[in-house]
Amino acid sequence: MPTPTLTPDQLDVRAARLHDTEAWQQIVSGWDLATPEPLFPSSPGTAEQPLVSHPADWRDLLSVPVDQLIADSARALPATAPRERPLPGRLGAILPDRLHSWRRIGQPEVRPSVHLAYARQILTEWGWQNTPYRLRNARGARCICGALLTAHRLGYGSRGTVDRAGVWLVAELRSQGWTGLIGPWNRHPGRTAADALALIDATISRAARAGQ
Repeated sequence: MPTPTLTPDQLDVRAARLHDTEAWQQIVSGWDLATPEPLFPSSPGTAEQPLVSHPADWRDLLSVPVDQLIADSARALPATAPRERPLPGRLGAILPDRLHSWRRIGQPEVRPSVHLAYARQILTEWGWQNTPYRLRNARGARCICGALLTAHRLGYGSRGTVDRAGVWLVAELRSQGWTGLIGPWNRHPGRTAADALALIDATISRAARAGQ
């Protein structure tokens, strides 16, 4: 039985609902809080000071020579990542996404921030549009949610990745004071492609700093 096709507006609603759950609030809240420096007790009448140690030389902390550390680290580096496949050309932008399904074969899972980066590439190369309730316009340009779905259909991330990327977009919009869904933000009067790319850039940064 074929999997029902998810529309941009369905993705929008799913992401907003997931964002409002207690579990996701724990993930998206507090991601930018730094761990406080340890304090040591001070004498009465003086402020507490961070506990800072100043070794005579940082090399005194090492148990092996620096050259050996460098050599061991170089050997432990992962192999060079394979070259990313470029997006299909302009004809690919206007073709139905289901015709690109073969590109999903053998593709690994990616983090939401990586998925968002591919969505950004789609908006940059294929264009951004703000026509309500449409995945694309006649030229193949996408809305933000449409770009997320297209990135998934091109093989970059699972359906769950799409949902998590949408949640991070909602979290970024909430931090900017927008209380609605992604779609209405995308088609708000005066919205531009530069605004859409800036939102995705900020969301990528937010998700990446949280390890996602």
